[in-house]
Amino acid sequence: MTPTTRSVGLLAAGALLLTSGCAALSDDSGSSASGSDSGKVQIAAAFYPLEFVAERVAGDLAEVTPLTKPGVEPHDLELSINQTAALQSADLILTEHGFQPAVDDAVEQDVKGEVVDVEKIVELRKAEEGHEEGHEDEHAEGEEAAAEDEHAHGESDPHFWHDPLLMAQYAEGVRDALVKADPDNAETYEANAKSLTEDLTKVDEEFKTGLAQCKIKDVVVSHDAFGYLDKYGLEFESIAGLTPDAEPNPAQLAEIGEHAKEHGVTTIFSERLVSTALADTLADDLGLKTAVLDPIEGLSADTEGEDYLSLMRQNLDALKAANGCQ
Repeated sequence: MTPTTRSVGLLAAGALLLTSGCAALSDDSGSSASGSDSGKVQIAAAFYPLEFVAERVAGDLAEVTPLTKPGVEPHDLELSINQTAALQSADLILTEHGFQPAVDDAVEQDVKGEVVDVEKIVELRKAEEGHEEGHEDEHAEGEEAAAEDEHAHGESDPHFWHDPLLMAQYAEGVRDALVKADPDNAETYEANAKSLTEDLTKVDEEFKTGLAQCKIKDVVVSHDAFGYLDKYGLEFESIAGLTPDAEPNPAQLAEIGEHAKEHGVTTIFSERLVSTALADTLADDLGLKTAVLDPIEGLSADTEGEDYLSLMRQNLDALKAANGCQ
């Protein structure tokens, strides 16, 4: 082999290694997880409601990388190497401390972007302010599950997005972070945030009107994700705790069944992304109907074409049907 031939071979091998390395840092869509040459603001959003806000406020001026893909239960998220790289290179990181431990751990590592944390912007309600103060605390058999639940979420109920006005507050925080990161486009971010706030306010009004006159005030749901909806006059009894895997014991299930019968509940609500077995079993035992009330923690194969606003409206329709609202 001549020196020239050997040099060409080495260059070709080097190019192959470089190409392989780039492929290793690409996500499923083929885009680089370590940033972009587009010049757009890079945003990593921990789970769907935060992703929705980012996309609406940033518009086409940013590239939003969702860390929780459709079909993944956000509590169970484990970050891949690509997702960790996206966090490390993002200009803005949208997260909610305590909701996803894997994201919290990654954020505590070497991230260069600004962290836009829900709990720094929105006043979260205390977990014990819910309709039933931690089922597991009321049943000795569930004490270990309660401890795990509290560790995962701290003392606050993280499901703030079920109050559209709190979503609007978070949108303001995202707007401010975008303006700081990209001041040249401040007017666009401000206009987009205003438009989103108008849409969220409209949904809030629809819930107020739609649930103002309900024959039944009690709702039995799969897990304790809907406490913020009690502002509209309903009371929520959950089968599981703040996380879907915080399962009740038989005594607790019996108690929930008695509560449902006492308050004239017609429907046991299950949800997407997790097993419906407990809700289905309880409904069968009580001779009640089942329906879906979406926690909107993430999208599923059935809801990839929906967005936060349409899913909230689907939930409103489901509640009105189950509770005899006029």
